[in-house]
Amino acid sequence: QVELVESGGGVVQTGGSLRLSCAVSGRDLSQYIMGWVRQAPGKGREFVASIAWSSGQSFHAESVRGRFIISTDNTKNTVHLQMNSLKPEDAANYYCAAGRIRPSEVTSRAGFYEHWGQGTQVFVSS
Repeated sequence: QVELVESGGGVVQTGGSLRLSCAVSGRDLSQYIMGWVRQAPGKGREFVASIAWSSGQSFHAESVRGRFIISTDNTKNTVHLQMNSLKPEDAANYYCAAGRIRPSEVTSRAGFYEHWGQGTQVFVSS
């Protein structure tokens, strides 16, 4: 079982930055892909970024590439999402998620992930 607790959401102006964090607990974390998925009001869940705990290999959705960076701190079992140059369309509830590595599965979709945090809200004012 993997438990995830997000923090770091809040209100930021357009063009500003926020850093989200996800505290991760559980066994065999090297077997997992960690991800950030967001959901805006009235919309479905949207993949944002993922990272392999063991290799550090990451992938970012096109909508955030060059602005957001996913990273891990293995000493603290924490996953971060650094968000820069924020836009109003980035406003959403951001979820930290974990999915066990399954070679035939695509990690850049919300359905890949098996464990979810409670979410942290990001508001972007124009």
